[in-house]
Amino acid sequence: MSAVDDIVERAQALASESFIASTGPGGQNVNKVATAVQLRVDIYALRLVPPVFARVRELAGSRMTARGELILTARRFRTQEANRADARERLAELLVEAHKLPEKRAKSRLNRVGKEQRLKGKKLRGSVKAGRGKVSFD
Repeated sequence: MSAVDDIVERAQALASESFIASTGPGGQNVNKVATAVQLRVDIYALRLVPPVFARVRELAGSRMTARGELILTARRFRTQEANRADARERLAELLVEAHKLPEKRAKSRLNRVGKEQRLKGKKLRGSVKAGRGKVSFD
């Protein structure tokens, strides 16, 4: 079992669920049955390494509280079980995505000729723009 799978499993175990009234279509049933799921996970309790924790915070955005709680609300489906599975799946996807290292940007290398051409183009644009000033007939 990989480290990512272990963290996802721990997050699933630490998650607490509460059911809330959902919105949207469903007729009178919507008003009577709490089908939406609110999943809460304490991210600090997962003991993530700092770079991964930073990526979780970035990916979570407003879904993460100041106390380090990640709150996912699932209300896409009309049953509690489907919404529960959806919330847990989204939690797993977020944690897996946070463990992926961002690709390093390759520094562009410009040769001498390219540099000279770029500077020549900048000079040309500068002279064109300088010629757009007020015209004086002296």
